[in-house]
Amino acid sequence: MGTENPNRANNLQGPSATPFAAPRANMPISSSHPMVGSQTSAFRPTSVPAMPNASPFSSPGPTAGSGTPGFRPMQPGRATPSYGPPTTGPPQRVPAPQFSSTSQPTPSQTSHVGQPILPPSMRPPPPSYVPSVPMGSPPQSLYNAPSSNNPPRSFVDSPYSASGPNIQPPPSSTRPTYPGYPGMQSNQVNPPPPPPPVYNQGGYAPSQPPMPAPFSSHQGGYGQVPPVAPSSGMYGGGSAPPTGVMSGLAEDFCSLSLGSAPGSFDGGLDAKALPRPLDGDVEPSSFAGMYPMNCDSRYLRLTTSAIPNSQSLVSRWQLPLGAVVCPLAETPEGEEVPVVNFATMGIVRCRRCRTYVNPYVTFTDGGRKWRCNICALLNDVQNDYFAHLDATGKRVDLDQHPELTKGSVEFVAPAEYMVRPPMPPLYFFMIDVSISAVKSGMLEVMAQTIKSCLDNLPGSPRTQIGFITFDSTIHFYNMKSSLTQPQMMVVSDLDDVFVPLPDDLLVNLSESRPVVEAFLDSLPSMFQDNVNVESAFGPALKAAFMVMSQLGGKLLIFQSTLPSLGVGRLKLRGDDLRVYGTDKEHTLRIPEDPFYKQMAADFTKFQVAVNIYAFSDKYTDIASLGTLAKYTGGQVYHYPSFHSTIHKDRLRHELARDLTRETAWEAVMRIRCGKGVRFTSYHGNFMLRSTDLIALPAVDCDKAYAMQFALEETLLTTQIVYFQVALLYTASCGERRIRVHTAAASVVTDLGEMYRQADTGAVVSLLSRLAIEKSLSYKLEDARNAVQLKIVKALKEYRKLYSVQHRVGGRMIYPESLKYLPLYGLSICKSTALRGGYADAQLDERCAAGFTMMALPVKKMLKLLYPSLLRVDEYLVKAPTVDDEFDRVCRRLPLAAESLDSRGIYILDDGFRIVVWFGRMLSPDLARNLVEEDSATDFARNQTRRTTSGRVLSTLKFS
Repeated sequence: MGTENPNRANNLQGPSATPFAAPRANMPISSSHPMVGSQTSAFRPTSVPAMPNASPFSSPGPTAGSGTPGFRPMQPGRATPSYGPPTTGPPQRVPAPQFSSTSQPTPSQTSHVGQPILPPSMRPPPPSYVPSVPMGSPPQSLYNAPSSNNPPRSFVDSPYSASGPNIQPPPSSTRPTYPGYPGMQSNQVNPPPPPPPVYNQGGYAPSQPPMPAPFSSHQGGYGQVPPVAPSSGMYGGGSAPPTGVMSGLAEDFCSLSLGSAPGSFDGGLDAKALPRPLDGDVEPSSFAGMYPMNCDSRYLRLTTSAIPNSQSLVSRWQLPLGAVVCPLAETPEGEEVPVVNFATMGIVRCRRCRTYVNPYVTFTDGGRKWRCNICALLNDVQNDYFAHLDATGKRVDLDQHPELTKGSVEFVAPAEYMVRPPMPPLYFFMIDVSISAVKSGMLEVMAQTIKSCLDNLPGSPRTQIGFITFDSTIHFYNMKSSLTQPQMMVVSDLDDVFVPLPDDLLVNLSESRPVVEAFLDSLPSMFQDNVNVESAFGPALKAAFMVMSQLGGKLLIFQSTLPSLGVGRLKLRGDDLRVYGTDKEHTLRIPEDPFYKQMAADFTKFQVAVNIYAFSDKYTDIASLGTLAKYTGGQVYHYPSFHSTIHKDRLRHELARDLTRETAWEAVMRIRCGKGVRFTSYHGNFMLRSTDLIALPAVDCDKAYAMQFALEETLLTTQIVYFQVALLYTASCGERRIRVHTAAASVVTDLGEMYRQADTGAVVSLLSRLAIEKSLSYKLEDARNAVQLKIVKALKEYRKLYSVQHRVGGRMIYPESLKYLPLYGLSICKSTALRGGYADAQLDERCAAGFTMMALPVKKMLKLLYPSLLRVDEYLVKAPTVDDEFDRVCRRLPLAAESLDSRGIYILDDGFRIVVWFGRMLSPDLARNLVEEDSATDFARNQTRRTTSGRVLSTLKFS
């Protein structure tokens, strides 16, 4: 995805121009290869006698002779000079050397090759021992004072890495001395020990190998930058970085040196140099620190908390500009959202834009009026809400009003916020009982899990429940409380479905508990001899809609067979390899029959959310069935080739969480923003009822929604933009509530500030959703390329900010806030939803992954894209000690083959499954203690077992 530079010379091993390459100037020719031979470099101190064959140009090829080499590669065992590029270690934030603003250097402001130029307060003491390494003549930039037209060059810009101006050294009388070595002028340079962790400009950089794309696995190697002291990362006042002649300039970015390692003929990727999110999601702290009254980032995260003030700035910000909202995110113990009840007074809102009162409104006129922070309208304060103001203009009763001090609050909604009485929590189960569902063991596991969760269903004693089963016919069950056993009623007319006994199919759980438990106990045996292979899925779906349309609720569908009878029947597709890679490829990932989208619209209208549990070893068209979950705010759970002995733990965990987690019913959500900004698109699992009103029949803590916004005006005149998320819903307890999250963000004029305050988690979450949506209209390759192109353009634009002030050379530079963005971009392209083509993922598995990713909150999305890898065998052989011993011994490892040892046991956790990896050379005794005897001896066999947490499937993999 890089673009070639037509002005670049094609040498023997010509480095390709990458999106991160600095623009080259027309300067005297110099070689990017090591030089040997009779010719020496023209860059040497004037006091050194010139060799007979000295030339102002570098020799492009290797020769042999008696001349002093311009640079001699280090031999094993020799001390590495401080200006050589390191080869290991993580990249770090790199401050630049400080330059003098005058044209004549002073001894205190100059150092020899590789020595960082430090202010007096940071300069290290003279070293006690310095190894002598013959290095030839130092580069001439060492002896030239910086100027506004010709700033000093680092070794990244030296003649060994890129062409540069042929600068003559100053007379020896003005030559600076080396710190700690006064008067040293010989050609034998004794470099100081490695500098303190402040700066390394890159040193010797060989030619860069060609880089076909930013995410290519054979990309040019990344040279390491040594550890440095962190810098503040902010320019004072949010202004643009200083330009021209400057003093004390510091680089405000991290970098990776691109190119092969010294002495290596093979370019490649130094995996150890890449930054990796081993600490998980790192939330931006500057956002909360700047506006402490903002809601917590678990509820609302902006892709950048620095809002651009102009359209021109937006056009230069190459990443999505938007937000990710998780309105019901789980809160830590003791941090519950406060509940405010205005009772008969009514909720205080702006009469024009309908913004809810929040910490950013201001009170004036002695407390009798308040100004809306969204639209700036002056509103009257009701008598019951009036309070006097103190000397600072704040209400004297602030501590009694959490809505004026907290960014997140819940209001108890009065009657005018209801179009009907609050609905009770309702769970309706639609279960496939065909032969595949019976043989796989799905019926038994499902029935046992539902029965075990009956006591924990939210909303007791108001909770209602009902069941429908189907194969080639539809089976209804009367569970009236007066019965001792449920009564089955069979409807075989699939063209004209009707509901028998509509009043007794949905029952109150607390009243009919014995009947419900009797049904769940008998369900597996009821159909154990069923050999029916057909599926009347569509007619059963219409029957479930008839039963639920009066109240709404949550419909849980358990499907094992491709719908084959009645309305909504589907056919096999996706087996034609010729479709992949063509313009028709995306049609396999969208619904085949419009029946399902129309049913989803009807379900949403009557407040019914649909969750799909798909079990099959064959194609079941998740692309069509998942549409029901997509437009009703639901979720898709996919279990390919389900078998109870293997997948029962995962099914139990996911079904139990779905049934017992706190759920908001019959909800709608709207997000408001300040003047000059508007939301343009929304991404996730929901139905958009109007231009900005999101319909959510059911929503919980595991659902998040992304949206993009744009500027309505050419230039924003405000200094702060406010955002407010409002979710109106019915709680399981029967109260109608409004959960409100409010946040503020600064308006900036500097593109660099936008990058510095970027949120990688929000950017990745929004990019993932955009890529998945693109795959529904274009080829998978186009969706992957779109992700890569956005990241490359963003880093290229960021590079332009510093290519003049700093000598970035062959380094890829990036802000600290986005250091993991390239890695997450690669993870998106390698995710199940987007990777490869036909042979890389089953069509159902790919579509199910897409539906799942569209609904995930930020933290779960990042864990799915970059799972945790832990080595556990060292912990298992230790005697148990304190509780935190596991966290200390089992640290997260990079996802690389080098992290795996054939003698170890590793756990890979992506939040949905746990894969246990057994090394081939693992001790048989240790393996025997963990798994069955057969599994410990047969390393070609895959087995499963329940993990200690018992929450997800563990796949034990031997290799």
